[in-house]
Parts: sequence; structure tokens; C-alpha cells
Amino acid sequence: MLSRTADHLFWMSRYTERAENTARMLDVNYQTSLLPQSAAVAQVGWEGLLTISELLPAYRAQYGQAITPRNVLDFMVRDENNPSSIVSCLRAARENARAVRGALTTELWEMQNQTWLELNRALQGKAFERDPGQFFEWVKFRSHLSRGVAIGTMLQDEAFHFYRMGTFLERADNTARLLDVKFHAVHSDFFGAASELDQEYDFYHWSAILRSVSGFEVYRKVYRDVITPERVAELLILRADMPRSLAASLNEVVNNLAVVANDHSGETLRRAGKLKAELQYGRIDEILATGLHAYLTQFLDRVNELGWRISQDFLLPAG
Repeated sequence: MLSRTADHLFWMSRYTERAENTARMLDVNYQTSLLPQSAAVAQVGWEGLLTISELLPAYRAQYGQAITPRNVLDFMVRDENNPSSIVSCLRAARENARAVRGALTTELWEMQNQTWLELNRALQGKAFERDPGQFFEWVKFRSHLSRGVAIGTMLQDEAFHFYRMGTFLERADNTARLLDVKFHAVHSDFFGAASELDQEYDFYHWSAILRSVSGFEVYRKVYRDVITPERVAELLILRADMPRSLAASLNEVVNNLAVVANDHSGETLRRAGKLKAELQYGRIDEILATGLHAYLTQFLDRVNELGWRISQDFLLPAG
């Protein structure tokens, strides 16, 4: 297939997934901010959200040093100058879909276009201001709908596999960033003794992390025990049966990459397969012993390299 078509499909899915991930993080932060907590703790949460997306410098350039919930929500939802805001991501997803309208099923194109139209109506009608939580649920629902319509209506040819690769590369990137920043925000030593008050705070903190990736009920089902940092890390890194984990995301990337492999992509497939194998046979105690931050930083570097190599192998237009 034409590399430009593959490029648009790849980025259409990445932007849709990024909008959902942003809505998930904002929703959990918003809900957590309603709990009794100090201003300093609330500040850490909102600042961490900007750090996850590497947007703290851009936010401060526009709003100054003060980090307030109202400004962060406005910046991450409706700011068209922020390329990772929900409105920017859904606009980019729609524009990429429009560019390859002929490669999409009617249902998938109409879903993407309708999402953009409904988003504008919601923002103009102040639906976001009235009930942020409901708005974030709508964004997540539209992303779920996009994936469901794609799976249910698209021919599973190369176009479909590029669409899926984009989704799971973006998901792996987001989950790794979320883990890295949120683990770092609690303590410098996550696994030491904590006071009763700290333990209560930690419960809500780790619960929020799990809820941001729809993992709270999954955690309870898998571990049937109190929430601990080690098990949260294990669930979101190594459990291939957890849909938003690093292991599950890399499995999907490798499976779809293998289907579209060409004469130039052997090294890309090898590197993706190696990263998948390390997750498949990894142990959480070894990861934590070497340092979670160092591990996740290296993982993000390798995922970004995979995205770049896929672009070089498949997506850049000839000439």
C-alpha cells in the first residue's frame, strides 16, 4: 500500500488513543482532587500530569508558574496551541482520516467525523465546564467506539495493521510515562515503611493509577489483596493479560508488524521482538532492583525508536 496512506492510518489511531489517554489522566486527577488533601498534594498531582506529557514548559510559558486545576484542564482539553490537548488530538485524527477517506469503511469515517462535530458542540455548549467527568467519559467512549468500528468493519489487510500498530505504540508510551511519573511522585523510596496516614494516601494514589488504565477491578481479580506499588508495577508492565500493560501493547505491536514486514523491516521486527521477549520473561523484582525510573526511561527510548524505525521502513513517502 502507499506509504502516505499507511502514515495517515498510523497517526489517526495514535491521535485517537492519545486523546483517550489524556482524558483518562485528567478524569482521575479531577476525581482525586475532590478528595480531602492538602494544596501541596493537589499541586503535585496536576504538575505530574503535565510532566507525563512533557508539557510543563509549554504550560508555564502560557500560564506562568502557578499550576491551577482550571488552567491545566483548559490547557489539556481545549487549547488548540497544545498539540496534545484533546481538541488538537481529535482534530488531527479527523484530518488524517479525511486524507485517506477511500481507505476507510463508511462507518469508520462517519464515526471519526461525528466525534469531531460532537466535540465542537460540547465545547461550545459548555458541557465540559458543567460536568468534566461526563465529558471525559464521552472522550473515552468515542475512542472505544473507534477501535470497535475498525475491528468490526475494516478488512484485515495492511491498512488495518498499520492502524493497530499506531494504537498500541501510543498506548505503550502512555502507560510507561504514567508509571514513571506517578511512582516518582510519591516517595524517593517507594518500598520503605510508611505511617498509617501515608498508607491511606498511598491507597488512594495507587488506586487512582489503576483507575486511569481501567485496572482497578483487574488488580482485585488478579491479586485479591491490598494494593502495593510492586504489584501495580507488575500488573502494568509484565502482565500480558492486562490490556493496557506494556507487555500486552508490545505483543500487539509485534504481531501487527510481523504481518506487514517487508525487505527493509527485518531489524525493526528484531528489535520489537527483543523488547517483547524481555517483557515476556521479565521479573518485577529484577526491574525494581535495577531501578524503575531507569527501566522505564530506557523502555520509552526504545519505543520511540521503534516508532521512528517504522516510519523509515514503511511510512515516509517515496522520494
